[in-house]
Amino acid sequence: MQKVLISWSGGKDCALALHDVLASQEYRVVGLLTTITGNCDRLAMHDVRCSLLERQAESLGLPLEMVSISSHTSNADYEANLVQALRRYKESGVTSVVFGDIFREDLRKYRVLNLARLGLKGIFPLWKRKDFQIMESIISLGFKAIVVSINTRALGDQFIGRVIDWSFMFDYPRTADVCGEHGEYHTFVYDGPTFKRCLSFQVGETFSRDDHFKYCDLIPN
Repeated sequence: MQKVLISWSGGKDCALALHDVLASQEYRVVGLLTTITGNCDRLAMHDVRCSLLERQAESLGLPLEMVSISSHTSNADYEANLVQALRRYKESGVTSVVFGDIFREDLRKYRVLNLARLGLKGIFPLWKRKDFQIMESIISLGFKAIVVSINTRALGDQFIGRVIDWSFMFDYPRTADVCGEHGEYHTFVYDGPTFKRCLSFQVGETFSRDDHFKYCDLIPN
């Protein structure tokens, strides 16, 4: 059985990828690998508090490896920090990293190339699945996810803080990718079939950044 890491953002796609890898019984998942902004103790891009990521990992029963980067770090610095962590895991027998990517060829090629330099492989359980099928799986399997950030050029303010459900699907604009693969939105998963318990939090204030990104703060209970 191959040892693998899950590239972890705390969101719906990586949660579904983890579920599918576990269900296949072909892999042994040894941990979750995520990137955080070290100077503010939050997940890069999604802006979710690290304490909530830790609670996710605890509920999933998996170790969480947090790679810290500066908010102003270069791509080279990011890759160097990631390589350090991946080398350690390779030495312990990890052969591959699992990603929740769906159809972005540029992103997949970037990941595969960087992993190949270390002698590792990429696994993409959701690759080329239909968007609606992915969302149907997430909802039908019982995953609970909340929208923690949106690109306001793609989505209106009414989507921030929304739970992913059939109502969300009905209201979602046809002009945007429903899975958010182009960065239309990001989510935080707080319950589902792979979770031992539902995570408890409060939805805090909403704030804007970089002209067209809006976030809602999740505060652990």
